[in-house]
Amino acid sequence: MADTHSYQVTVEWTGNLGSGTGSYRSYSRDHEILADGKTPIAASSDPAFRGDRKRWNPEELLVASVAQCHMLWYLHLCATDGVVVVDYEDRAHGVMTMDESGGGGQITEVVLSPEVTVTDPSMVEKALALHGDVHSVCFIARSVNFPIRHSPVIRVQRD
Repeated sequence: MADTHSYQVTVEWTGNLGSGTGSYRSYSRDHEILADGKTPIAASSDPAFRGDRKRWNPEELLVASVAQCHMLWYLHLCATDGVVVVDYEDRAHGVMTMDESGGGGQITEVVLSPEVTVTDPSMVEKALALHGDVHSVCFIARSVNFPIRHSPVIRVQRD
């Protein structure tokens, strides 16, 4: 039997401004994402859909999940393949395309742009190649139906 892992979160709407969802404009899209023992995440909808731009929205969280999973698996592959990474930053970008009616849409692409620093010039080629191996093991990448591209930059640590 295959191992399984479960993830329990609570999404709690905090946007009742007094009249609930009496009309499309009568409520806030604010909510919190909660999990036992973790700091709550203040969330909302995208500002294009009446959300609060100061809060995380589901689309940003999805793009962040893709980038996090890629990073964590990449670091794992580097560690097991002898590539010593000392710095990693990814400015990930997701695109949502609306359907023709404007009533719905979907994420159609995520582009990861990791900037990685390794300790030795001899590691650069392997460090680049390992990005291509991540997709086959990343839980999130294997679960989504849109393409995930990556455009990594590898640097060597300066003394």
